[in-house]
Amino acid sequence: MTNQISLPFDIKEQRFYSWNTQLKEHFGQKIIKVSLDGGFDCPNRDGTVAHGGCTFCSAAGSGDFAGNRVEPPPVQFQKGVEKMSSKWKSGKYIAYFQAFTNTHAPVGVLRERFESVLTLDGVVGISIATRPDCLPDDVLDYLEELHHRTYLWVELGLQTIHERTALLINRAHDLKTYDKGVQALRKRGIRVCTHLINGLPLENYNMMMETAQYVADQDIQGVKLHLLHLLKGTPMVKQYEKGLVEFMSQQDYIELICDQLEILPSSVTIHRITGDGPLSLMVGPMWSSDKWSVLNGINQELRNRDSWQGKKVRG
Repeated sequence: MTNQISLPFDIKEQRFYSWNTQLKEHFGQKIIKVSLDGGFDCPNRDGTVAHGGCTFCSAAGSGDFAGNRVEPPPVQFQKGVEKMSSKWKSGKYIAYFQAFTNTHAPVGVLRERFESVLTLDGVVGISIATRPDCLPDDVLDYLEELHHRTYLWVELGLQTIHERTALLINRAHDLKTYDKGVQALRKRGIRVCTHLINGLPLENYNMMMETAQYVADQDIQGVKLHLLHLLKGTPMVKQYEKGLVEFMSQQDYIELICDQLEILPSSVTIHRITGDGPLSLMVGPMWSSDKWSVLNGINQELRNRDSWQGKKVRG
């Protein structure tokens, strides 16, 4: 049956449309993503919309593997390339502004930070992580300019469609704000990657599937499927101690991810399919640190089902 279906990935190798596959298709070679800290803050921390940040977010603004924010982005980038040179001797790069909210600044500041890495040797694109409530018109105009000049992704943190959960994690924006952000970016032709987190406080299987289905029905080009992993020092530790957070088992997570992949269109790039943090900060689940085991488990489960990303897309 699969031989009769046109898919953007080789089902003999893997059963979903991975970020690496999409990049090789677009550029014709291996592309390496280098995580950076642009020195920005977050409106959910500095009082612009709230204080404290999302309860799962670390002191590094979910940029625990990014560079050192006291260094300019070009220096961080070169150090990142050197660190990965033992694994990949040469290649092209995407500069990933990961930590905190990377459009939470005047356009002049954004232009200075982003342009400083786009001119570096080997950089073929840029990925910008932000919040949907940090996309004013002048920022959108600059992002559209970048879209026409380079390979650009804008990553939006949705995490869940459920407002009760959004309050529990102190997301500090509603679903309508996310919808508006996606629409504004897509109006300008900009690629959108949506972040989802599985295993959030008090969420069950049906709620996580509803979030995936909502995103599947939208005009987005990519998704990051994260596993909730708890880090020391985050506000969520207190929620965990109160019994509001229950870690998923590895098998439950694998089965959920496969269910979500089946309802996501095969054209949607899967930028990430699990999540972990620095071992020194991890509270749990500890199995999340073995990413290859999770990835292999997902592919094996899809093979066992004779299934693949997009098999159960509705309509």
